Amino acid sequence: MSIKAVDLFCGIGGLTHGLIKAGIPVIAGVDIDKTCEYAYTYNNHCRFINEDIDNIKPEDLLNFLLGADIKILAGCAPCQPFSRYSSKYRKSGQVNNKWKLLYSFGRLINAIIPEIVSMENVPNLRNEKVFMDFLSMLINLNYHVFYKVIYCPDYGVPQKRSRLVLLASRIGQISMIDPIYSKNNYLTVRNAIEHLQPISAGETSIDDPMHTSSVLSEINLKRIRSSKPGGTWRDWNEELKLSCHNKESGKTFPSVYGRMEWDKPSPTITTQFYGYGNGRFGHPEQDRAISLREGAILQTFPDDYKFFDPSKPIQKRELGMHIGNAVPVELGKAIGLSIMRHLNQNGDKKNDTSTTFRRTDTN
Repeated sequence: MSIKAVDLFCGIGGLTHGLIKAGIPVIAGVDIDKTCEYAYTYNNHCRFINEDIDNIKPEDLLNFLLGADIKILAGCAPCQPFSRYSSKYRKSGQVNNKWKLLYSFGRLINAIIPEIVSMENVPNLRNEKVFMDFLSMLINLNYHVFYKVIYCPDYGVPQKRSRLVLLASRIGQISMIDPIYSKNNYLTVRNAIEHLQPISAGETSIDDPMHTSSVLSEINLKRIRSSKPGGTWRDWNEELKLSCHNKESGKTFPSVYGRMEWDKPSPTITTQFYGYGNGRFGHPEQDRAISLREGAILQTFPDDYKFFDPSKPIQKRELGMHIGNAVPVELGKAIGLSIMRHLNQNGDKKNDTSTTFRRTDTN
């Protein structure tokens, strides 16, 4: 079977890179952010379409999928509107325009009718009306639907990240492959980044401009030197604590200004992982926040993945956004392997479009 995939909301290519590693040819990626283009095209050798998903015409994508026996539409719509941190906006009645992006994804599915659909997002999405509408659309189009909250360490991602993964097929039943790792052998921070050159706060490796760490103030240097791996700011002397730590609201965030632990998966890599005060992003033993390269590796990008045009200055905030928002490569690979297993098992059923809805929902 000839297989072709298009990655919607492709960003810098985490999902695309994983799908390619699984043996799925990705022809093109779509993203509204032009600054993602260099990393996406350089590392994946795919066409980058710089366009708003709302403006994409189905025929434009069909041109990339022509000749394929199996057409795949995959994507991860921006997840901030569905995260637990955005719940206050839902309660106050505010609506984020990014919510409609999942409807735009559905519009393209409805027009193209690909054999396979893959969607990845934050776990809270499954509680939203937009997700239930997305499921109903797939079922009405005769897709077999599977979705589940996946714990990323189960699939080789060395960070405590949970993601909602949906797979849909018009060919037959589809599901994720079984976990590759268990809590007895999860990959850890040590497995991921111990091999990198030691650097100080504010220093950049001469061999890799991505291995660069943010400058720390004198007080924050004292704080990180007083921090234990896996500990909290409660371990500090009183003069190092912030005023907010003495408030009830501040007491509920013990992991900020924390160090990672060598022999456990890291915390979830966010868009501000390069800042010591933004979470438990302190290096396990070096007195600094983790570097851009370390964050990327914890997102399972290869060590040599190129994130920016070397002829242009590095933009730390921009790269932090790109890396933190990416689909971890190894999760993308697991999704791709799940699709390939499904196709290998059901290659003779391509024209069977009977409807079965399988719902798997975990906490």
